[in-house]
Amino acid sequence: MRRCTAVKKICCVNDMPGVGKIALSAMIPILSAKGIDVTSLPTALVSNTLDFGKFDILDTTDYMDKTVDIWHDLGFRFDCISTGFMVNPRQIDIVEKLINNQKKEDLLVVVDPIMGDEGKLYNGMTDANVEIMRRLSSYADILIPNFTEACFLTNHFYESASLSEEQAEDLLDRVRALGSGSVVITSASVNGVNCVIGYDHQKGENFTIPFELVDVRFPGTGDIFSAVLISDVLSGESLYDATAHAMHVVRDIIQDNLDKTEKFFGVDIERYISEGKL
Repeated sequence: MRRCTAVKKICCVNDMPGVGKIALSAMIPILSAKGIDVTSLPTALVSNTLDFGKFDILDTTDYMDKTVDIWHDLGFRFDCISTGFMVNPRQIDIVEKLINNQKKEDLLVVVDPIMGDEGKLYNGMTDANVEIMRRLSSYADILIPNFTEACFLTNHFYESASLSEEQAEDLLDRVRALGSGSVVITSASVNGVNCVIGYDHQKGENFTIPFELVDVRFPGTGDIFSAVLISDVLSGESLYDATAHAMHVVRDIIQDNLDKTEKFFGVDIERYISEGKL
């Protein structure tokens, strides 16, 4: 694996949970362990993972706006800006300002349009959140929706949860039409085979990577996937190899947590990191 000669800097725009290994709570330790210098811009403070059904969300939009202006005045620069959970349309304006302030041709923008999974939106998510994510997707050099989110983004739903090869290409084309460069769609199924499907903008080609489904759900695994993929891409790996590695890490972490009874808290990533398995 090729390593960076200089430390890469990333700004993670996502929510910060009080309880649960999701969003910034999951991404910061993984990116840091992979040698990335992490700056965080919380879009909200969330009491706990939404899976519990009862939660509180503190909107930090005003804080974000002032912070981005301060960072601009101080001349802070980033190699990558990644985004996750967004609360309202005004936060898109702030992210746009953050991106424009960088004035870097090689700035990598990665968008994870966090909205839902398993055919439905997450607790507390509405059509307004879908519209927010459609707009944000146009800024992405790499867009990482899961299959459910890709369908909501494109407002195109398939009769079967498993796609044909033609339908998989159709979905990728519809997602790319939102304005993103490369696309990685997780939790897909093509001809009955569980897989991640994607489009590499640099190579101009689609790809499919099958995986063995571990039939259990933990919140935050998408954030882990994004963190590993981003760190690998920043290290010079191809999108295909970065995606395959991220899939491998997520699978291993899930299997390592199968005996955990309180799954709404997310996976325990500390042991995995401490053992150098990333």
